[in-house]
Amino acid sequence: MLLGVMKTFIVFLVGCVSLINGGEYLNRFTQQYNKIHDAANGYFSPKGIPYHAVETLIVEAPDYGHQTTSEAYSYWLWLEAMYGAVNGDFSKFTAAWQNMETYMIPNHASQPTNNYYNPGKPATFAPEGDYPNQYPSQMQFNVPVGQDPIYQELVNTYGTSDVYLMNWLLDVDNKYGFGNQPGQCQLGPSVEGPSFMNSFQRGPQESVWRTIPQTTCDNFRFGGQNGFLDLFVGDSHYEQQWKYTIASDAEARAIQAAFWALQWAKDKNQQGAVSDTISKASKMGDFLRYAFFDKYFKKIGNCIGTYACPGGYGKDSAHYLLSWYMAWGGSLYGNWAWRISDFYAHFGYQNPMTAYVMSKVDEFKPRSPTGVSDWEMSLERQIEFYEYLQSKEGAFAGGATNSYEGRYETPPANLMNNTFHGMWYEWEPVYHNPPSNRWFGMQAWSTDRLAQYYYVSGDEKVRPLLDKWVNWVLPEISYDANSYKIPEWLDWSGVPPAVDVSIEKYGTDIGSASALARTLSYYAAKTGDQKVKAVAKGLLDGIWNNHQTTKGVAMEEVMDAYSQFNEEVYVPPGWVGHYPDGTEIKAPTTFIGIRPWYKNDPDWPKVEAYLNGGPAPKFTYHRFWQQCDIAIAQGTYGLLFNE
Repeated sequence: MLLGVMKTFIVFLVGCVSLINGGEYLNRFTQQYNKIHDAANGYFSPKGIPYHAVETLIVEAPDYGHQTTSEAYSYWLWLEAMYGAVNGDFSKFTAAWQNMETYMIPNHASQPTNNYYNPGKPATFAPEGDYPNQYPSQMQFNVPVGQDPIYQELVNTYGTSDVYLMNWLLDVDNKYGFGNQPGQCQLGPSVEGPSFMNSFQRGPQESVWRTIPQTTCDNFRFGGQNGFLDLFVGDSHYEQQWKYTIASDAEARAIQAAFWALQWAKDKNQQGAVSDTISKASKMGDFLRYAFFDKYFKKIGNCIGTYACPGGYGKDSAHYLLSWYMAWGGSLYGNWAWRISDFYAHFGYQNPMTAYVMSKVDEFKPRSPTGVSDWEMSLERQIEFYEYLQSKEGAFAGGATNSYEGRYETPPANLMNNTFHGMWYEWEPVYHNPPSNRWFGMQAWSTDRLAQYYYVSGDEKVRPLLDKWVNWVLPEISYDANSYKIPEWLDWSGVPPAVDVSIEKYGTDIGSASALARTLSYYAAKTGDQKVKAVAKGLLDGIWNNHQTTKGVAMEEVMDAYSQFNEEVYVPPGWVGHYPDGTEIKAPTTFIGIRPWYKNDPDWPKVEAYLNGGPAPKFTYHRFWQQCDIAIAQGTYGLLFNE
């Protein structure tokens, strides 16, 4: 009996020692990590690919929960890097990178004709429309475009013309049936997946509800006569082709995660365990420089007129910011390929932490001749961008574009004389439905990176930016033992340097709240501000103590946006096509009309009742990025303060 008591006491004592050494917040990280990795909770596919969400009926940027994104992968890498910090095992981080390389980065057979790419003429100009019904957009072959100044040095450095970046969207279970597996084009619905796909492509008013999902490897087997190509661009002749698009913030976050993996591995004298993966992250950063350029490599600054605005030479087509995307593609069987970047840079995509890592940390410095200097310039330019966009109150406004309205038009008078290196201010860059800088999460995401940069580098230039932002947001946060409240939607007026922000709506978004808490944690750790630290702690406790589920941390949401299942999707008159399952695509149609399989989802009756006049349905979602963000935020606080 006494022996049993002693054994129990020893077990209890060991538990206490673990709690003291790891701290409450590191223990929370471990609990959340274990929930994410519990196979019964459904976060990963049989191939180990993270789903966008555990639940299938969810429409956001992905239009189905069992798709995944480059964003999800970047959060997974960060999660596994922190697992190494807590447990000393970095094999899970390297395995996650390998999984990403296998399924999200197209292999050579999936981008087979890059060697025919002509950097002297990267792509043919097609103007962007304001609304989906202005597509297809006619290609204009006589509009001057610039030269791609980094292609040849990347080929010389890495011995390949292939691009080492992620397609942003993956149909993990091949729900649409395209069957674009690595090295295979349009195998169809008979394969299990995963399958590359894309959706957004028709201007700033094309919300997810208005998209026509399409294949990334178009051999005209599905879609219409010309596959899906003639829904988006107008041409006299269409050829079968492959094409991919990145979301640049995801690659930047993946590199940021790799930096922390290296730092934490060094802390445990295990840097050799991650060295090969760090080399891959450096390579990714070298290719990510494509996001620094105007969409058609035209000259940056006062670029007005499709014909009048000249093509760029050398680096004069680089704004050195992280634009919303870059894309590349080519003929399946012919001798041509193309590459574009984007006109628009959104503050929410900027990552000075990654720019610092790529330009200042030896293990990450690119191997290419101009990679380091480009990232040095990017670091400087991104900080300028935050300074330019900071509102009078402290929040950061939207962004800038080198092509007004996506057509190199003349901007209104109030923008003409107040530019960022000749680029026009945009309060809602890239997409307007809903406005791209309305969601407060953009503030938390991007300022977190700025705070991490300050924490690591001590660069005093950014301290005033962070001080002003923190002083703005702190009074807008409230919490007690049972709940918390943070900004959710923002309203904007004015132009830099006189932008005003107001808060339209408050909410309890757990992903935004955890990212906000992490931002405040890094700021407090560097400045020693105990008040800010207390607010970070209060948010983390509020998230953790009030919203536990068996699968993670989540709360019920009222999904009134689901009225848009009946949203009209524009299809050009006379255009007829089909999806792999036989679903016809023709006008008139709706979101649910081209996704009838949603009616077989177990949660569909809740949506159907709403569409028939009932109350808005309620869902409790376990989004992968949010669940990772919560774990990482709790763990960050534990690592920074050892509490």
